[in-house]
Amino acid sequence: MRYPDHADPVLTLTAGPVNAYAEVLRGLGRTVLYDYDPAFQLFYERVVDKAQKAMRLSNKPVILHGEPVLGLEAAAASLITSDDVVLNLASGVYGKGFGYWAKRYSPHLLEIEVPYNEAIDPQAVAAMLKAHPEITVVSVCHHDTPSGTINPIDAIGALVSAHGGYLIVDAVSSFGGMKTHPEDCKADIYVTGPGKCLGAPPALTIMGVSDRAWAKMKANKAAPRASMLSIVDWENAWSRDKPFPFTPSVAEVNGLDVALDLYLNEGPEAVWARHALTAKAMRAGVVAMGLSIWAASDAIASPSTTAVRTPHGVDEKALRQAARARYGVVFSSGRGETLGKLTRIGHMGPTAQPIYAIAALTALGGAMNAAGQKLAVGKGIDAALAVIDADA
Repeated sequence: MRYPDHADPVLTLTAGPVNAYAEVLRGLGRTVLYDYDPAFQLFYERVVDKAQKAMRLSNKPVILHGEPVLGLEAAAASLITSDDVVLNLASGVYGKGFGYWAKRYSPHLLEIEVPYNEAIDPQAVAAMLKAHPEITVVSVCHHDTPSGTINPIDAIGALVSAHGGYLIVDAVSSFGGMKTHPEDCKADIYVTGPGKCLGAPPALTIMGVSDRAWAKMKANKAAPRASMLSIVDWENAWSRDKPFPFTPSVAEVNGLDVALDLYLNEGPEAVWARHALTAKAMRAGVVAMGLSIWAASDAIASPSTTAVRTPHGVDEKALRQAARARYGVVFSSGRGETLGKLTRIGHMGPTAQPIYAIAALTALGGAMNAAGQKLAVGKGIDAALAVIDADA
């Protein structure tokens, strides 16, 4: 069995990087303008305006020129001071990981951690805030992609706001694929990017920043300045009349412009609906086929990633290799503590269409059968089709 090489066509159904829309790829091929060309400065301002509209923000978002790990680390470095008491909410590998950054900037770290197939309970957050009134910053990952689970950030944000704390939200793989916006969850720093549900390459951060977060960061003398990690330096870079701190990623801004147009023109609600339908069909097929979803309940399973528990005795890496070699379909592994325990199927951007759930079930079931599982693949596909037909 020949393993496909880079030149072979494959269907990428991963949790990221994801397939980019064809229109976005064409957008990347636009002319790369000089960043101080008035035409580009006006264009950049208009892209930020589109991002503001998409994120439903009262103020201008920030574009940082690196994939969203840059934005997440920058948020920790800029907002958290050595005097802050940080509550990190860890329901998965990425949520846990933010705590390591928080600890770098403040020695005062508290944590609520749950099993990585569960979600954070807002009541636990309320109890922790009551027990520790000294908490000033709370951090949470909305969609912990290595687990395919969703945290209730709107409820958590309401509690943090009432407490008077600052909320940092990782919405990297949720924004654009489900109903979530910075002001809905009262986030002070809300980090996302175009490389997941917006269907663009993973090279930019889009960040919502509240007025109070701007004030706190500017008052923080240790917040990065003249640095790739600086948020403060980019506060006014959206304006055609202000200079960029350093050269922006011009081609990626071209792609982001197209991705935002696609999202806004299709209509956010319609985009969310097809993400949700694709994931619902996928989950129904997985269960009918005889497998199980990693998430402890359907209510916390993500619309943008389905995590499938690896059956006992199956080599998860070999399973993904077989899916690629036999069917030309690429899935994601777990990460950290979930590595080897689950396979992730992404439903993001252009592959958030029900037909891709059928393709994923075919490849996953076929690879599982090749590993000796003898699954009812046909039943899985029928169950997925029933979900799709019911929505038609």
